[in-house]
Amino acid sequence: MPGGIGVEGRDDARSRGVIMTDQQDWRVRASCRDEDPDGLFVRGAEQRKAKLVCIACPVRTECLAEALDNRVEFGVWGGMTERERRALLRRRPDVTSWRELLSAARQDALGEFEDERVG
Repeated sequence: MPGGIGVEGRDDARSRGVIMTDQQDWRVRASCRDEDPDGLFVRGAEQRKAKLVCIACPVRTECLAEALDNRVEFGVWGGMTERERRALLRRRPDVTSWRELLSAARQDALGEFEDERVG
């Protein structure tokens, strides 16, 4: 489906004045920052356990975007395994910036949540 932020042929967030946080900044807030890194780079059933670390992570979206934008092949990133990320990349080859697309989707969701609270 063409269109949207971070999708080929569309404007990017920077040209519309959307402020993006520094790409490296999210890492210091990651739930896995104090975990054993080897626990996130596992195979098979162990991946389900690794994904549990991501469930309540405050920077899950940034982490996932990092892995998708950089085509990271190994490990659990943003709650997704390498197989899940590959499948997503195959389904959405039109996305040029996952960081912008996921950030815009989160902003839209937050806006809808605020509209429901106020209205």
